[in-house]
Amino acid sequence: MAPRAYWKGYLKLSLVSCPIALYPATSEREKISFNQLNKATGHRIRYRKVDAETGEDVPSDQIIKGYEVAKGEYVEVQPEELEAVAIESKRTIDIEEFVPKSQIDECTSEIPITLPLMAMLASRLSRFIREAIRKEGMVAVGKVVFASREHIIALEARDKSMLGVTLRYPYEVRKQADYFDEIADEKVPKDMLDLAIHIVNTKRGDFNPEHFEDEYEDALKELIEKKAKGERIEAPTPTRSNVVNLMDALRASIKAEGKNEGRKARAASDKEGRSIEWQAKEGKLTWLGVSTQ
Repeated sequence: MAPRAYWKGYLKLSLVSCPIALYPATSEREKISFNQLNKATGHRIRYRKVDAETGEDVPSDQIIKGYEVAKGEYVEVQPEELEAVAIESKRTIDIEEFVPKSQIDECTSEIPITLPLMAMLASRLSRFIREAIRKEGMVAVGKVVFASREHIIALEARDKSMLGVTLRYPYEVRKQADYFDEIADEKVPKDMLDLAIHIVNTKRGDFNPEHFEDEYEDALKELIEKKAKGERIEAPTPTRSNVVNLMDALRASIKAEGKNEGRKARAASDKEGRSIEWQAKEGKLTWLGVSTQ
């Protein structure tokens, strides 16, 4: 059964438009999720909407929105007031510009959605746009309204349809400098870089998501199966990993290439007197951090 579209409207370019529909490109349905239960009774927990001061239940028709301007002080906003400022949903994705795909910052990406054609009628426009941006390596950028909020949306060619990704506005994206500005711009020693490049080349390949398994999801399924059978669950004994010198770890990684596990290691310092800590396990290097001695 085909998924149901959660938005239907038109894709518009200048004075021409064509019908289009939005479908979720991803699904969380197969993932394991848990309910909250009362440990004493085993009954499921229900959430109630109560007055924070009186503790009394509040019916839905008495609940309004409010913005906190000071501690405990709110500006109340009525539904009709929100409707007065809500952006009218024109059911149209109006393409405003075409930009190189490389200029779209991944940090601004939100929800991926697929955009297959709605009908053969007028689908010619969508095909023209799709093939044009595919050939030029461009992305169509426009605006769309979901739930009275306006979003930026980027459309790129994807097989026989297009992939749409809603983008965050600049005020929603945190600046890197707020977190990483104090990190020194240090030059990587050539011998270390050469070893790292060698490891990269030995593991070079084509990305295939089928090669990756959700081990945690599998562990959850096994846990539930054992619990359902009444089996006892025991936590695994944690294994301690030693710390190795970065250069030694790189060389060991090249030699081991996934064959040696639990390699003995040692701590060392670089020329600036800092402890560079890596973990060598199953032929992989895991960064543990840098500390000043």
